[in-house]
Amino acid sequence: MAEQEVIKHTKKAIGLWTREKGFWHNVKEFIQEIIIIIFAVTVSIYLHDRSELKHQRHETREFLLGLRQDLQTDIGEMNKDKSSFQKSGNAFLYITGRRLNERLNSDTITKYRNWIFNTTGLMPNSGRFEGFKSSGKIGTIENKELQNNIMDLYQEDIPILISSTDFYTSKKQRLFDYIDATRKRITDSTSNLVDVLATDQAYNICHSLVSVQEILNRYDTCITKMKAVINDIEKQYGE
Repeated sequence: MAEQEVIKHTKKAIGLWTREKGFWHNVKEFIQEIIIIIFAVTVSIYLHDRSELKHQRHETREFLLGLRQDLQTDIGEMNKDKSSFQKSGNAFLYITGRRLNERLNSDTITKYRNWIFNTTGLMPNSGRFEGFKSSGKIGTIENKELQNNIMDLYQEDIPILISSTDFYTSKKQRLFDYIDATRKRITDSTSNLVDVLATDQAYNICHSLVSVQEILNRYDTCITKMKAVINDIEKQYGE
């Protein structure tokens, strides 16, 4: 509607100069038409900006509420991951904590077996964030502290955590490779796994797998940041 008004009054302003009502009369009407055109354009821009802002805020709200759900899911997974790393650390502490020539207990190794041979790593639900960021919409989050926390979480905290867990997994892979190369069957139901884990080479690898505190600390950093983001989102939208 505003565009049609602008076109109508532009044509009228141009047409004034073809009328024979005197120069100053035409100037007066021309100025009036220009004022109307400026007003119509201003209103059009204002209405368009309001519509865009409303749409933008709706998109941002949907993103943040969806992000909250992603983070809640990630926190649940992270707490399970922390438990897994703690148990892995305990398993390798048992293997490396024995005295020289002290034999490993086969029942205890069986108890810790899952944590010796498992691998754990975070698979963050980051698709929503990546899509919103790549579309250039992160700046539409008006709460700058919330915006910064989200960026720090996905671009610093989570990558640092994943780097740590990947490095830990690479050290475990060295142990897996060594066991695969030296493990032998003794009977149909037993193997020399206990003896393999008691060797100096296995001891040295396992010793590097005892300390998981740095990984746990980085999980805690991410969880704390995620909870702060969730809290800000809930404060903003009251949901």
